[in-house]
Amino acid sequence: MSNGVTDDFVACAGLVERGDPDRFLAAMAARPAARDVLFPIYAFNIEVARAPWVTQESMIAEMRLQWWADALDEIATGGVVRRHEVVTPLALSLDAAGAEVLGALVEARRWDIYRDPFQDEAHFARYLDATAGGLMFVAARALGEVPEDVARDIGVALGLANWLRAIPALESQKRVPLVDGRPEAVAALAEDGLSRLKRARARRGDVSSQAGQAFLAAWQAEGLLKQAAEEPGRVAEGALGLSEFARKAGLMARALSGRW
Repeated sequence: MSNGVTDDFVACAGLVERGDPDRFLAAMAARPAARDVLFPIYAFNIEVARAPWVTQESMIAEMRLQWWADALDEIATGGVVRRHEVVTPLALSLDAAGAEVLGALVEARRWDIYRDPFQDEAHFARYLDATAGGLMFVAARALGEVPEDVARDIGVALGLANWLRAIPALESQKRVPLVDGRPEAVAALAEDGLSRLKRARARRGDVSSQAGQAFLAAWQAEGLLKQAAEEPGRVAEGALGLSEFARKAGLMARALSGRW
């Protein structure tokens, strides 16, 4: 690996460490070879996720997202890929199919630019599937054999847990993050996320040990979703969260056992 490529991987790891500490810990708990695949994908996700939020100008935000969409098109077509500390190593982790899935993620993120609410529950579900579900599928698939529906179930469950944690921050930005914010509706969403985890875990045997390393990123999802299901008021209060001991011990146990 050339010094330039090595520097890019280090840059991606640093970006993830600063921008998504939980995924950084999960990637560090994976095998060293898996980190080289995961860090560029996670760094890409950070850059795309924050693109709509770094400016008040919707046109500039659209242009930022389009830049990433164009970079993915370059990766998908197998031609010359623009030189960039995230795009360059990302091209080593993705094939055309993976780039296409991440293209759908970029498109879904256009919702973040504006203040319109989700049209309905189906719209919200599509958003979570395209963003969190797509990201998990691409990460797992880049490591090994994995059924798409299993990866997307894990990803959506994680995405929902993270979304519920972010509700107060989103509302402070004058966003409408939930179609129905009543406690019983929030609890039902959390129960759906738990059902997805249970459904995915029933098919552990269909997931290669290599691909399963990507699922370490969801190590907190079950605990957070259980909190939201049992005490939905914690969501509006911004009180979802596991203790530091539970967080670290849970990740370590999953990394050592290989059971996600």
